[in-house]
Amino acid sequence: MISPELLSILACPENHMPLKNAGSSLLEKLNNEAVAGRLKNRDGRAVEAPLEGGLVRDDGAIFYPVRQGIPVMLVEEAIPLAVGESL
Repeated sequence: MISPELLSILACPENHMPLKNAGSSLLEKLNNEAVAGRLKNRDGRAVEAPLEGGLVRDDGAIFYPVRQGIPVMLVEEAIPLAVGESL
């Protein structure tokens, strides 16, 4: 999880919306999709490595992975989410 202090200064690089830590149920669901070969990032590449954490844009549409404790804030590395998936 990303600290509240860091979250307060991070924003989506695409539209500058605030971000929040992803819940464990969303991480589990995304990791299951990755294992099944169905999870792709915005660049269209399959996500193969397990997700250890992530940040969800306030509108719930985009997931930014966290790798080795560092948020990957690149638009092409973001993972699109279905509506309501982050809930």
